[in-house]
Amino acid sequence: MKTIGDQQLVKRINRSVLLRVLRAQPGLSRARLAAESGLTKSTVSALVRELLDDGWLSEAGTSVAEGLGRPSTPLHINVGVHGLVGVEMAVEAVRVVGVSLLGEVLHSVQEPLQSTDPRRLCAQAAVLVEQTCRVLARRGLRCAGIGAGLPGAVDDATGLVHFAPNLGWRRVQALPLLRQALAVRDVPNVPVHLQNEADVAALGEYEFGGGGEVEPAAGDGPLIFVTCDVGVGAGIVLNDRLFTGAQGMAGEIGHTVLQVDGPPCSCGRNGCAEVFIGARALRRPGGTDAAGHYLGVLLQNLWTTFNPRTIVVGGKSCVDSPQLVERAIAAVQAYADRAGMPPPVIRPARRGLLAPSVGAAALVLHRHLRPMHAPADAAAMPVRETVSLP
Repeated sequence: MKTIGDQQLVKRINRSVLLRVLRAQPGLSRARLAAESGLTKSTVSALVRELLDDGWLSEAGTSVAEGLGRPSTPLHINVGVHGLVGVEMAVEAVRVVGVSLLGEVLHSVQEPLQSTDPRRLCAQAAVLVEQTCRVLARRGLRCAGIGAGLPGAVDDATGLVHFAPNLGWRRVQALPLLRQALAVRDVPNVPVHLQNEADVAALGEYEFGGGGEVEPAAGDGPLIFVTCDVGVGAGIVLNDRLFTGAQGMAGEIGHTVLQVDGPPCSCGRNGCAEVFIGARALRRPGGTDAAGHYLGVLLQNLWTTFNPRTIVVGGKSCVDSPQLVERAIAAVQAYADRAGMPPPVIRPARRGLLAPSVGAAALVLHRHLRPMHAPADAAAMPVRETVSLP
């Protein structure tokens, strides 16, 4: 005998299946949706009714004929009811965006970072989230969830930041702190998620690959997002989900060694990628050309390790110095020519400096559409709670 909890989980999974099918194939009828999803027509009919009532789906104004049966009504993701909020807590700034369910940026705001103190940084972010939720509300949109990304190793089940060296954080309970900061603002009580900034940027490219105009690039993985700023990191999407590793530290490529006995790195090692590619390296004479070469070496290593379809390169350094990406692409192509193999697609981030904040919004949608992949507490833990900084 199934419990009520089991039945609710099955319903959530089936709802997510329908939404994902319609994102990939907008305009399907209920009958076609049943055929594509593998669910029964009665189940699809009941779930579609719920999704229409909840504002996740909309029906086209005109019906179309399907075979010899009665006319059917095309279904689409409804972009007029729900919005998503994404936050980037970066080393130099806090950026917040409000986006549609298809990834269209409806509002963006940023401020210089006021403090790296965890509590103060979360409070600064909460003020901008409140502003963004108000903008969405004026557009008639309800915030469906809030995602946040920061430059550190994050345990996605608990929101613990193991370390964020460029913020000076170690073992900070960042997700509870962010929830506490949001609780004292006029922010809807919605799910809140936290992840590494490169991870969420990868999800943004994966879920919102078409920039809101066409269906996202979901299914085009593996996809890797490499971010170059003060530090260097990577977000990896494998098998339709983030690959974060056992402790949330997968993708810390800035501290992979590119040169044995090379220059010392802030982490205590020698010859790390960050020494050659990080923002400090770009300030040296000829730094951009040299960094582009080493970035190409790093991308080549990622290519041979993960065999991705796409590598996206972003971050402040790449936005400020596009030649950095051009040099890296040329280096990878040279390796590919020598190996006689076609390289993966390598391109700049579609949304420039907004890539992590838009990706943080995509994290909300990614978790919503994949309930079996989400951490157990992601949807259940309310925003309004009190915690203290350990």
